[in-house]
Amino acid sequence: MLEKVDLKAKKMPKEEYKPIHDELIGKLVVLQQQARSAGVGLVVLVEGWSGAGKGSRISELVYELDARATKVHVTEDINPKAASEFPGIKQGVTGPDPLMKQFWQALGERGEITFYDRGWYTAAAEQMLFGLTGADPKELKKLTKKLKDLPEGQRGAAAARNALVQDAVGAYRDIACSFEQMLVDDGYAVVKLFVHVSKKAQKERLEALRKNPDTAWRVSKSKLALTKYYDDAYEVYDRLLEGTDFAQAPWTVVNGEDRRAANIQIAQALVDALEHALAAGPDAAAEEAKAKAAENSAALAGGADGGAEGKQVDDAEAQVREYEEKAATQRALAPRGSRYLIMAGYPQIDHAKPKPRIDDAEEYRAALKKEQGRFRKLQEEMYRKGVPLMIMYEGWDAAGKGGNIKRIAQAIDARAYQIFPSPAPSKTELAHPHLWRYWTRLPEAGKVGIYDRSWYGRVLVERVEGFATPEQWGRAYDEINAFEHQLVQWGAVLLKFWVDITPDEQLARFEARAADPAKTWKLTDEDWRNREKYPLYKAAVDDMFRLTSTEFAPWTVLESDSKYYARIQALRAINEALEARLHK
Repeated sequence: MLEKVDLKAKKMPKEEYKPIHDELIGKLVVLQQQARSAGVGLVVLVEGWSGAGKGSRISELVYELDARATKVHVTEDINPKAASEFPGIKQGVTGPDPLMKQFWQALGERGEITFYDRGWYTAAAEQMLFGLTGADPKELKKLTKKLKDLPEGQRGAAAARNALVQDAVGAYRDIACSFEQMLVDDGYAVVKLFVHVSKKAQKERLEALRKNPDTAWRVSKSKLALTKYYDDAYEVYDRLLEGTDFAQAPWTVVNGEDRRAANIQIAQALVDALEHALAAGPDAAAEEAKAKAAENSAALAGGADGGAEGKQVDDAEAQVREYEEKAATQRALAPRGSRYLIMAGYPQIDHAKPKPRIDDAEEYRAALKKEQGRFRKLQEEMYRKGVPLMIMYEGWDAAGKGGNIKRIAQAIDARAYQIFPSPAPSKTELAHPHLWRYWTRLPEAGKVGIYDRSWYGRVLVERVEGFATPEQWGRAYDEINAFEHQLVQWGAVLLKFWVDITPDEQLARFEARAADPAKTWKLTDEDWRNREKYPLYKAAVDDMFRLTSTEFAPWTVLESDSKYYARIQALRAINEALEARLHK
């Protein structure tokens, strides 16, 4: 793909450049304000060679734009020494944070322009090279040796490395595709630029920067030394570009050896992207759902009436029929399958079967003490090894999520965990893709993140209450699968608990709360309304299990008619997962 750029082309003269440039900048300034008003986000990814002028190209553009709606994120170089010393490396954890975390955190709201000065492709290439070479530049020569250059039938070290590169490119391609598709689906335009220069030009520019006392800090000796491996890095970049030239986010390769031509090409790409996005117009259904979510966001936290469009149905049987009909409609709108491998025998809720129990208090206390002690030791080991643990809870109202979380937290040092609740989304959160607030709430490597409700709200309460359109919650299943896949690739131990109780047990707990002054605050009108909507929620839970119980992140149902049993069941599941990971 890089060979398509003519680096020897005649440079654009100044007199030709200025009128074209001024006209494009004028358009871009107006388009930025139109995009801001329309809530259209623009993501501009600027990749390329060291010394190619990426920073200068961004700076010249940003100078012309409205700073209030423009953000720039600079991706730092990987630190091989720090990465090699990270304890999780030996446990298969790729680093202190998932690859995409910094890019999600830096993402501006819809209506803003976010520039990434180098991004997920640079990070992927550096992570790939580090992972395969151990940060030894001498290995780069062997790393990208082509299979076709080897004698027929030879399967030596170079061939093995080449196969690893192919596999890594495929893995990073999936990560990039998922992220970029989610952005486009959620109201962003994506422009991907690669600033290309020749081997000679790169070396000359970096040497000049190194010799200048004012810019020497930008070019380390090791970075300058790596220019000799340009041909090998070219192979990696070329494969990444060819494999990630997606229809929703194609690449524009820019001639970085001609500053003026590069500025024109980049400005034109931004103008084209914004004009196309604005001409397409906002999706009416998505906008309606967004407005409804903003108006009723308190209902997601249980503070507003989430009834069926405010309609009061006096006849209980008619109301049940209405909810069953809506549930059937939602089932029909749900995807038929996932692009991820769903585990055989995914969970299915059956409230007609007898539920296991622990009723003896002494038996419970003995089991609790044992499993909590086991968890305490395993948590200390995972901390030393830098392995993150994520424990996520969804379930029926009054199922015992809070009590379950309390017993888990009780077992370990308070500094070792953080509990992340999922209240109503804020205005800022609503202005981002729905997973943004969870990408910004990940545990540190070696620590525990406990989620009291989670990213599954999009396919549960938002689906049932109509805060998300069928198109939005329909695509969310695989958006969630992609998110969880990246967490597992990072090295997280991820447990997903559905805390289940039968309708009869739920009613008994509701009535007990209503009769106990110390617990009345736990029971709200929303709890009763949600209970009435059991057919709708049951259909949503069934689809959630069917579409997101993947091989890498399966669901575990905690049978919670007996709170004692559910608490022990959760701790044992956590301990078994940690032992399998830490002692493999």
